Amino acid sequence: MKALRFHARRDLRIDSIASPGALGPNDVLVRNSFVGICGTDLHEYAAGPIFIPVEPHPVTGQHGPQVLGHEYSGRVVEVGEAVTSVRPGDRVSIQPLIAPQNDFYRRRGYAQLADGLALVGLSWPWGGMAEQSVVPEENLARLPYAVSDEQGAMIEPAAVAVHAVDKGRVAAGNSVLVTGAGPIGALVCLAASAAGATTILVSEPNPARRERVMQLGCVTEAFDPASPSAAAAIAAHTEGGHGVDVAIECVGNDAALATCIGLVRKRGTIVQVGLLVKPGLVDVSALVTKDITLEGSWCYETTMWPRVIGLVASGKLPVERAISARIGLDDAVRHGFEVLTAPNAAALKILIQTNA
Repeated sequence: MKALRFHARRDLRIDSIASPGALGPNDVLVRNSFVGICGTDLHEYAAGPIFIPVEPHPVTGQHGPQVLGHEYSGRVVEVGEAVTSVRPGDRVSIQPLIAPQNDFYRRRGYAQLADGLALVGLSWPWGGMAEQSVVPEENLARLPYAVSDEQGAMIEPAAVAVHAVDKGRVAAGNSVLVTGAGPIGALVCLAASAAGATTILVSEPNPARRERVMQLGCVTEAFDPASPSAAAAIAAHTEGGHGVDVAIECVGNDAALATCIGLVRKRGTIVQVGLLVKPGLVDVSALVTKDITLEGSWCYETTMWPRVIGLVASGKLPVERAISARIGLDDAVRHGFEVLTAPNAAALKILIQTNA
């Protein structure tokens, strides 16, 4: 079968690899449908290997070359003898985090924090950027009729966004600032709206993405952080000019975090979603004197799939609005990875259709 595999930095290839063989008792064979290109995939392409193991992974034994793709949907083809929750023909969305069964954090309900965590599409033998994949039964959630295959591929990044909004305790009537209008920032806007936020403001230097995020239908206004008047303009949209209730940082740099600290109100909450490539500088004095709560938000709780799928099915979380393009597997590098890593890229989420 065909698969897009990472071999080295800037070296992605459409390879012909063996189809999956015999299934284990808890395994499920999936015919992949749509898969999103994630920021993590882009980092691997541009500067990897980062998360892709060079030596065998301690839990899965996997190492490169690696089939990419962890945001995807598919249809069940075959199930192992112990599988009971899905059957052939079911459409599913994949929850890609694989944690050791006896892990300290997994036992406490935080599998995303497990030591030795593996990820489908990065440290697992299979991934979504192939015609088929094998995943454990517990990593699948059935899709109802009301959720399309394309929406099913958006559940994983939407879970990241919903988790961030949860960490910010966004409530009805809140004002929210989102720094960064990339795919996660766009989905955070949609998730904040679903949680009841009535004023959603975006800080984004790329004019094409500012225009694109306004098309989501839930954003009040988007601002250029380089503009001298941006801070005052954002504050003017908040009650009494005191600042936003919640700021969600989706960029991963000091300047964006400083914007959040400056524009969140006293006793407000900041959620850090973006990963900094080096230790960041934080104005601790401002955190203290404004009595700000600073929350980290890593991935999502692995039990969130039914809830996020329900939000999408209801229409309250229209994740499809963040999709910029749909391409075939053969065009994944040229019309996907190269487009998204170009300077001032305007596209948000590009989906790859793995089977025509």
